[in-house]
Amino acid sequence: MILISKDDIKKIFTMSDAIEADKKAFMLLAEKKCEVPLRTKILNKKDNGCFIFMPAYSEQAECAALKIVNVFPDNVKIGLSAHPSQVFLINPHTGVIEALIDGTYVTALRTGAASGLAFKLFAKKECSIGAIIGTGGQALCQIQAMLAVRQLKEVRVCGRDFKHTEAFVKTVRHELKDSSISIRAVRTADEAVEDADLLISATPSNLPVFDAGRLKDGITVSCIGSYRPDMQELDPKIFKRCKKIYFDSKSAVLEESGDIIIPFRNGTIKEKDFTGDIGEYLLGRIPGRENDDEIIVFKSVGVAVQDLVTAGEIYRRAVEKGIGTECIF
Repeated sequence: MILISKDDIKKIFTMSDAIEADKKAFMLLAEKKCEVPLRTKILNKKDNGCFIFMPAYSEQAECAALKIVNVFPDNVKIGLSAHPSQVFLINPHTGVIEALIDGTYVTALRTGAASGLAFKLFAKKECSIGAIIGTGGQALCQIQAMLAVRQLKEVRVCGRDFKHTEAFVKTVRHELKDSSISIRAVRTADEAVEDADLLISATPSNLPVFDAGRLKDGITVSCIGSYRPDMQELDPKIFKRCKKIYFDSKSAVLEESGDIIIPFRNGTIKEKDFTGDIGEYLLGRIPGRENDDEIIVFKSVGVAVQDLVTAGEIYRRAVEKGIGTECIF
């Protein structure tokens, strides 16, 4: 077994690579060529946490994996990740664990890549302004993903605390020091979304974090933060304006995300309003953007096949290049 760290991954795997991995994963899901049970969640109410177990297997991809990702928002107060995670990559023929991979970074990569793929497929070709609401552990990769697929002039960042937002923006600028893109901290969501072409919402909020009425026609919105039925960062008023709604997995979203569950239950949206899964579009089964005025929503909760394919690609490259630390039990 080899241990593959975040630094190891950075040497061999880019955001563009992650977007291609997600593309493969979503096609496997749409073709029903993978086994992806709904994740198992165990709440830890005492510590405001949640233990999540995500298994997956694909005969076609010749891979099996188990990701353990634990959501503990209060960890940020003590300098720890709010989403500590590891991916166990398993040989599908022998059941032997071949690699233990930094799941926190894999999660950030494949989640960012889902937004990146949605923007690549559904956003207008000409985009100049991006915006993100949320400055947590997913935010940097989300920004990197939008920049990987569209040549933007500016990205606006909005968080709950402006000083923290400014500090985060400094980190982003350092990570993107070779880029001429303007990364700007803003105080309000209204300022962030004004005239934006791409919008990412990446918060665990129970209430909408932006006003859908302020969105311009043609915007593509990716919401990745709501992963429980009581969470609703997406303003339901957007469903009166958007033309298409895509999912990473409709079944998973309808099981887990208040962004869709709440307006679906109260009749704001109906089954006929759902366009379908992104993998179905990749297979040519459903339409994509039809004009530059359409507002398009992509809702993602994350599915284990993304971790499976991403981890598998990382492992193969690590073996080829001799990256990682050998560990013998």
